[in-house]
Amino acid sequence: MNSNGFNSRCVHSGDMEIEGVGNVVTPIFENSTFEFPESGVAGKYIYSRWGNPTVESFEKKYADLEKTEHAFAFSTGMAAITSSIMPYLKSGDSVLALNELYGQTFGFFSKVLPQYKINVDFTSVNDLNRLNFKNKNYKLLYLESITNPLLEVPDIVNLSRICKEEGIKLMVDATFATPYNQNPVSLGADMALHSGTKYISGHSDLLIGLAGFNDNYDNLDFYRKTFGGTPDAFQAFLAYRGLKTLGLRMERHNKNAMELAKVLNESSRIEEVYYPGLKNSEYFDVAEKNLKGYGGMVSFKVKGGIENSHKLIKNLNIPKYAVSLGGVESLISIPVEGTHKALSPEERKASGITDNLVRLSVGIEDSEDLLQDFENALEKI
Repeated sequence: MNSNGFNSRCVHSGDMEIEGVGNVVTPIFENSTFEFPESGVAGKYIYSRWGNPTVESFEKKYADLEKTEHAFAFSTGMAAITSSIMPYLKSGDSVLALNELYGQTFGFFSKVLPQYKINVDFTSVNDLNRLNFKNKNYKLLYLESITNPLLEVPDIVNLSRICKEEGIKLMVDATFATPYNQNPVSLGADMALHSGTKYISGHSDLLIGLAGFNDNYDNLDFYRKTFGGTPDAFQAFLAYRGLKTLGLRMERHNKNAMELAKVLNESSRIEEVYYPGLKNSEYFDVAEKNLKGYGGMVSFKVKGGIENSHKLIKNLNIPKYAVSLGGVESLISIPVEGTHKALSPEERKASGITDNLVRLSVGIEDSEDLLQDFENALEKI
């Protein structure tokens, strides 16, 4: 695929053309095993945990959009994270990670890795952006390119330079940004990770994970095969199909979120709005340097505590109260009741996650309908 346009690559990159068939899209190879072309000689595909044509087509499409040489798909986003981190670490190593991470990711760093005698230190986005950290012989720095749920933006451009000078691998979960808004490896990171369940698939109907990278292919391949978190062919096909419209969807997600963030920012019933595209955001300048768009996530604190947060949500007609994000439909949730419920009150407080914080995944509905829905609900608080 020689086209440079993002949408053209979404549609055509990675598609498998089978000679003599004329298939327009990659078919679903729902095979667990593949026949050897001759006795004792394996073909390209042997067993679907090791590789599958449908999965590979999806990986190639994603790699082109992520601008990486290689990509691996996984059964879930967490499988992508755990299977991609472990090849770089051994007992006695040290890791630096953000203290504001998706809850399950935080659990992996804070509870699982220490069991293998891997030391994990946590730091804030602001300290990282000020380069206010001491290298304790870290093997790995782990970031989210837009954090969950306060939408802070690490300066990957600067951090990647420091990591290269210090010999630290930089891994970035770019789920909130998507390849439409950011390519972390192009900014200097060693790996981009995604919960493809979210924007990449885009329809809230499957689980899948992704890793995009340029080197260490064989080692990462071994760990994926060994940990076994590979996706099924049908799962990969649905994600492949969703990826074809990523550019169109993200254009609308970006637009709707920006318009809604502005309305919330002007409301007297809202205490604070978190969206990196707002010019009064403390991360606006960093976002300008690291992102091509600001994404479809908006978080905000409702005046009057969690009771008023519940009242606002109850009076909304369009967003559904549900965890997850990145689908075509708008979803709304309260992090202390969902994504960050497993964290202790002390851990939530340290991350700035209060009871009245609301997280909104803005869908692709007509912006006029979304804005009217929120204006009506805000009036009833």
